[in-house]
Amino acid sequence: MNIYRHHDHHDHSHEHIEPAETLAILNYMLDHNRHHAEELHDIAHSAQPEEAAKLLHEAVTLFGQANDKLEQALQLMK
Repeated sequence: MNIYRHHDHHDHSHEHIEPAETLAILNYMLDHNRHHAEELHDIAHSAQPEEAAKLLHEAVTLFGQANDKLEQALQLMK
């Protein structure tokens, strides 16, 4: 399993972002989130107690739904 610190490499100001940069950020976020969902899925298979595993599987489903929304938005913005 890949454990690492997550660092933000951007500020959170609300300045105008160029469309190409927006697409790049969304592509990165989608790939990044999918990777985390895969890691969470792996963790869920070995989690104990069973209730924790069930909650983790539900979280994976929610990650998937959020990633689907990000992907839809990204496609509309292309």
